[in-house]
Amino acid sequence: MQIRNPVPFLRRSRSASRNRFAAEARGLAGWLLLTFAAAAAGGLATANAPQFYAQLLKPDWAPPARLFGPVWSMLYFLMAVAAWQVWRVRGFASAPKTLALFIAQLAVNALWSWLFFAWRLGAWAFVDVVALWLLIAATIAAFRRVRPFAAALLLPYLAWVSFATALTWATWQRNPQLLG
Repeated sequence: MQIRNPVPFLRRSRSASRNRFAAEARGLAGWLLLTFAAAAAGGLATANAPQFYAQLLKPDWAPPARLFGPVWSMLYFLMAVAAWQVWRVRGFASAPKTLALFIAQLAVNALWSWLFFAWRLGAWAFVDVVALWLLIAATIAAFRRVRPFAAALLLPYLAWVSFATALTWATWQRNPQLLG
């Protein structure tokens, strides 16, 4: 004689929970992969960055080169988690413009390294970082409407890019011969 499960929805509930957890884990992995791929794309332009950065005239408040890697790593992680939070609530189907803003700012972020370090175009790097700041602010506003916590995760990024904007300007102005 087979005993029936008196509460069959429990079995389905556990299975659904496992499936949802797996889908969310894949989603997080995807956002991490996309975000760090953008970081790697920008990073390709920085092969000679330590030597180039060392020869630039920088303001007294410029951080040492060794600080940039850890700060950017933390920021990219927070960015990926923020995008994942929005994706969890809305997905691509119902938040295409919101997530497209995020992806656009990733591309503009990666472009800055090419403009500044590889192509040594100070004016264009400054234009790029201003555009990046505007895109981050728009992304924060869009994320706030979907998931305020996701918007809050981007605030350190906006603060750092605010600093980077001032640093880009100051460094470009001090080095017209190297960042023409």
